[in-house]
Order: sequence, then structure tokens, then C-alpha cells
Amino acid sequence: MIKSLTVSMAMLALVAPALAQDGIRIVAVQFARGASSAAMKGSIKGDEAVDYTVRVRAGQTLTVRLTTGNRSGYFNVTAPGADVAIFNGSISGKRFSVTIPSTGTYVVRVYLMRNAARRNDTANYTLNVAIL
Repeated sequence: MIKSLTVSMAMLALVAPALAQDGIRIVAVQFARGASSAAMKGSIKGDEAVDYTVRVRAGQTLTVRLTTGNRSGYFNVTAPGADVAIFNGSISGKRFSVTIPSTGTYVVRVYLMRNAARRNDTANYTLNVAIL
């Protein structure tokens, strides 16, 4: 019993740092009653990222805009179940708007480009999300 507990604790010690290094916070976008948009203020540092989840119905328009003083701060948008982003901010800019083809929970990931992350830069930002 003690040997089994020791082995379990040793395995947890090996896995825990990998989980902690992920650095991704998950935040559900909350709209005020009757509102179709929300503004979230936040801050990321180094390789941290924040995943904002937003439920959107097919036919609605999702618009996302990022404002930050750090030129290396961007966001991506990923559709439900997708492995590849449908919008890559580092290529396409800091504003995204599209009519959603399928109902589901979309993920907006705010992050720093690798060059800024390696310098351990900080980005304070405002993320505006609207569903019309």
C-alpha cells in the first residue's frame, strides 16, 4: 500500500510541472442582460495565454477586436472541435468578423508572439466580443 502510494505520488510529481507550464487560463465570455457585446480587460505575461469561450449560434455574426499597447499581442479564433484557427491575428490583424456557419462554443485565444514571450513581456489588453 505504501509502495503504491509512493509510486502514485512520484508520477504526479512528474506530471504536475507539465500541467503548470501550460499557462492557459480559460474564461467564459459573459454578456450583461440584453447586451450583445462584452469588453474584457486582462493581462498576459511571457508564454501565458487566455482562452475566452463564447457560445454562438449558426447565422449569427461574431466580431472580436483586441486593443493592446504591446505590438506582439494577438488573438486567434478556433471553431468547435477544430485543430486549426479560423482566424490568426498575427497574420490577419486585430479585428475579426464572420457569420458563424455552425452552432457551438468558439475559442478566442489572446497571446504574445514568441519573440515577446521569450523576453517575458507583458501585454495589458481589452478584448471586445460582439454577437449580432
